[in-house]
Amino acid sequence: MEQMKERFVRLLLGEDMTGRGQGVSSALALSNAIINLAASVFGKQNKLVPVPEDRKRKWRKEIDWLLSVTDHIVEFVPSQQIGIDGSTLEIMVTQQRRDLLMNIPALRKLNTMLIDCLDNFKDQKEFWYVPEDADESMERWWIPRVKLPPGGLSDESRKWIQHQKDTCNQVLKASMAINAQVLSEMEIPETYIDSLPKNGKTSLGDSIYKSITDEFFDPGQFLSTIDLSSEQNVMDLKNKVEASIVIWKRKMNYKELKSSWSSSISSEKREVFEERAETILLLIKQKFPALAQSALDVSKIERNKDIGQSILESFSRVLESLTNTVLKLIEDVLKADEVAQNPSLGIIKKNHSVDSTLASPLSILTLGQLVDRSTPVHSPRGTPRLSDSKGWGMDQELSEENGNSSPNLKIKHVKILTKAKMSYMERLEAYGVRSPTARH
Repeated sequence: MEQMKERFVRLLLGEDMTGRGQGVSSALALSNAIINLAASVFGKQNKLVPVPEDRKRKWRKEIDWLLSVTDHIVEFVPSQQIGIDGSTLEIMVTQQRRDLLMNIPALRKLNTMLIDCLDNFKDQKEFWYVPEDADESMERWWIPRVKLPPGGLSDESRKWIQHQKDTCNQVLKASMAINAQVLSEMEIPETYIDSLPKNGKTSLGDSIYKSITDEFFDPGQFLSTIDLSSEQNVMDLKNKVEASIVIWKRKMNYKELKSSWSSSISSEKREVFEERAETILLLIKQKFPALAQSALDVSKIERNKDIGQSILESFSRVLESLTNTVLKLIEDVLKADEVAQNPSLGIIKKNHSVDSTLASPLSILTLGQLVDRSTPVHSPRGTPRLSDSKGWGMDQELSEENGNSSPNLKIKHVKILTKAKMSYMERLEAYGVRSPTARH
């Protein structure tokens, strides 16, 4: 109890124990506390083994402390009460805020699923780890190497590990959706808005702006022409695209007003540009799941005053990060199994690694590590014409024969009667991050 009191005193003071009022907001302090707790518990999780019991107890106890704050973030809702005389009265009662009521139990469930997934590897005996390789020329040399018996895994173990991967994919998909939703609901700070240029073209640059506003647009082809060989290049592109979305949204909101944000471009075209930019952002996040947060996200998190949103965002971000780590470790085992079954693949994988978080520019249709290259990718937007203002659609089928890495893209136009915006979950489904049942 004393430890909990000390922790909350520190949080209330914004992590400033000097009493000089130099601490951060309570919302940011809670967010930092969740991130730091996760780092201390899961920071060394580089094997598919259960989390040590002492660290597991620490995580469960302290995350419960931090999440308990949300029990006191309430709103008034109507309710009925029966009076003494039998009459029905409508009164207002308090209830946990709706977004917290829905998402906190969901995140707790995802947390349990992920911990249980790691616990399931306790009794497996068909693969093991050897110490880190000292050869720094090898990729991810600091990670313990997976070793398997000759011939690889048994069929039963292979199916079991694939099931664990499916479970992690479910956790990843749900945590990504919650995190994206919370970030989208956070208010954009005025300091970020003030730093933006007055139009999207200035933000994107002539080349990118011309591609996004062209009559025909294909997000996969667009990203294949961009240099994504370094994290800095990817972050620059993400920041530019996000800034342009904010600019276009503000111009649509202020269309009726005479201001410096107004423009001669029609709102319909600007909405098309915005949807194209959002599609690019979604594909970037799927291709590079371990990418650092953008300037907009950092600005929102640092200046957010809503404690409930800060807790949801940080908790979902922790689960997303840990799930990516577990998925990566599972992929290492499955790839080692492929090499054990076919040793010639080991030579190819040394020269053409697909493990790196930021790989050389590839077709974005592969969606990075989250989608198998053999999985068909269906695009809800494809290569729409800008003049088609009522809607568009297409299916993209990626086929590879005999190991040929050149995709054969077949485009089928589909008539869409409405142009309703897709939710984040719908976009994940449409771009190939399907439920495990559908994928396997």
